[in-house]
Amino acid sequence: MLTALHIQDFVLIDQASLVIETGLTALTGETGAGKSILLDALGLAVGGRVERGAIRTGAERGVVSVAFEPRADHDVWALLSENDLQTEDEAVILRRVLTANGKSRAFINDQPVSIALLRTVGQSLLEIHGQHDGHGFLSAATHRALLDEFGGLAAKTEGVEKLYRAWRGAQDALAEREAARAKTLAEADYLRHVVAELEKLAPVEDEEQALVARRGLLMASEKISAEFAAALSLLGDEGLEDKLAASARRLLRASETIGEANPALDRAIERMDAVISEVMEARSAVEDAAAALEFDAAALEEAEERLFALRAAARKHGVPAAGLPAFFQKARAALCDLDDGEANFETLKAAAAQAEKAYFAAAEKLSAARRAAAGRLGKAVAKELAPLKLGSAAFATAIDTDTDHPRADGIDSVEFIVATNKGAKPGPLKSIASGGELSRFVLAMKAALAAQENRTVIIFDEVDAGVGGAVADAVGERLARLARDAQVMVVTHSPQVAARADSHWRISKSEGKSSTTTAVRVLGASERIEEIARMLSGARVSEAARDAARALLVAPRAHAKAKPRRRASR
Repeated sequence: MLTALHIQDFVLIDQASLVIETGLTALTGETGAGKSILLDALGLAVGGRVERGAIRTGAERGVVSVAFEPRADHDVWALLSENDLQTEDEAVILRRVLTANGKSRAFINDQPVSIALLRTVGQSLLEIHGQHDGHGFLSAATHRALLDEFGGLAAKTEGVEKLYRAWRGAQDALAEREAARAKTLAEADYLRHVVAELEKLAPVEDEEQALVARRGLLMASEKISAEFAAALSLLGDEGLEDKLAASARRLLRASETIGEANPALDRAIERMDAVISEVMEARSAVEDAAAALEFDAAALEEAEERLFALRAAARKHGVPAAGLPAFFQKARAALCDLDDGEANFETLKAAAAQAEKAYFAAAEKLSAARRAAAGRLGKAVAKELAPLKLGSAAFATAIDTDTDHPRADGIDSVEFIVATNKGAKPGPLKSIASGGELSRFVLAMKAALAAQENRTVIIFDEVDAGVGGAVADAVGERLARLARDAQVMVVTHSPQVAARADSHWRISKSEGKSSTTTAVRVLGASERIEEIARMLSGARVSEAARDAARALLVAPRAHAKAKPRRRASR
């Protein structure tokens, strides 16, 4: 249950700390007093959006916190455990702090959390139905979700959605492969021609650059061959080596004539031997260079033909000559993929077919479960209509199964249809129900769904809009019965509904010299009489109105006051 609400510097509320009782709590007050501010504060505490002007004028920050004591079997405990959130005193405290710059922080049991987690935890505990939420029931788009919620089909629906995504993923992979396969097949002859041509050419990495260098060298060798010939002639044709050898022999005979060591002569003989050796090595080097750089017309022709062939192939296929080897490998891989791709294509085709089969099998089971749930929902809502003065009305769920248009949520279109008068032709809820009837249909639906939900608190904002008298009393009676199984709070302008409440809050607005504030007051017995009398008669409260208020408050109840539902020790 919701046990406490604390608000500080939020819109027009400077500070309010409220203890919330079990059962049905009525919130009343003049139009514009700020009842919606209280609901906005509750919504903010459970992860709602922050609107402009949320912080009270002049304040630096606003704070809203709520305390819950859920049952021991409530889903929230598992949710908190999954997110490593500690709990103390068997309570769950949600807090939202707003700052003047428009940012906000969220806390669960004083532990900082994301707004998304606060919203998830909050929505598991509290459900708020605003003044215009009934219009959501008018949209057939919401009916499928409501039916699934009533039937407890969330797991089945989630399973169908996963299978749908898997099927679509398999179809996308197959379509992508099929497009590539079609393109490859269309280019098969071209690919075979390209691969055959390039296999014969056999281009290699950096070959063009090497050929350009070799071609330049071969072309230059024709010009330098004469220089090599002249160099060799100067080294050999004029007898340089013979002259050096003769000179060396004379020096040697001179040394023999002296007969004893002579350092100067020995050094001359040594240097002459070295010169002769260097000349012989130089001649050999020049001959090697001449041989290496000898002009080869055949080699030049071969290099040019190869270079021209590479460049012609590159132009033909629209790639640089340097990129020809990569293009060749790509073409060869594409050709090889024709055979491998056929096997892969068949595998993907089989996977897509299997995924489709699995999806439709699950979707058909979900459809059957929805039809069964629709029958139960019809009976549950029918039980709620008579007490709400709609005894002649009929409610049903129309399910249109269309296997030709599968969706992530299955193969069913769901729409609620009603007939508000006996013998009338049923039609869509959106076109049949009036404003007052819609409010009661919404309440009947929520009463039917309450047994399937596990929320701690349900809040209604003017669910009695458009009704009065006995119908309003019937709405109040049903809200009171609903409060036996779930704590209920209702914003109301109906004295009949307010009189059914176990607790009564009055919201009022006061204007000072420079500010306006909204206050919340928990009413005692005598104050309740005065408030309900005001709701009956208006600004001037007559004694007759007070008598009528007392009569409403002491009238026999069809419900017993809800007992506090504290959590058992976990």
